[in-house]
Amino acid sequence: MDLERALSFVRPRNKGVLTTLHKDGRPHLSNVLYASADDGSFWISVTEHRVKTRNMRRDPRVCLHVTDESFWQYVVLDGEARLGPVARDVGDEGADALVEYYRRASGEHPDWDEYRRVMVAEGRLIAVISATKAYGQLS
Repeated sequence: MDLERALSFVRPRNKGVLTTLHKDGRPHLSNVLYASADDGSFWISVTEHRVKTRNMRRDPRVCLHVTDESFWQYVVLDGEARLGPVARDVGDEGADALVEYYRRASGEHPDWDEYRRVMVAEGRLIAVISATKAYGQLS
């Protein structure tokens, strides 16, 4: 499948299934919300202690599976994840990236100070997914 066509399908959506790889090679699947970035990548907010985050640190190969409302059209983006810094302080680079993610995904938050505090408390960071190829079924 043409990568640009696949990206055009995925960009207006925000829900998918992220596949990472366990140490033994078995897949690990997680439902995720993602936000499209201007450079063609997709941003996902993850927590430092989760299995998917540990998997991406060890092996950055990932797939993002996205369907339409009918379920019968879908795209799988095959690519790599790059993990940003963990938000450890409300004013650090990690917290700033999470604010940018939220704005892309949902718009403005009613209380950015509270949002930043929660992101630090949860140990959140951004996983940036860059697609290298795609497959799926589009009409």
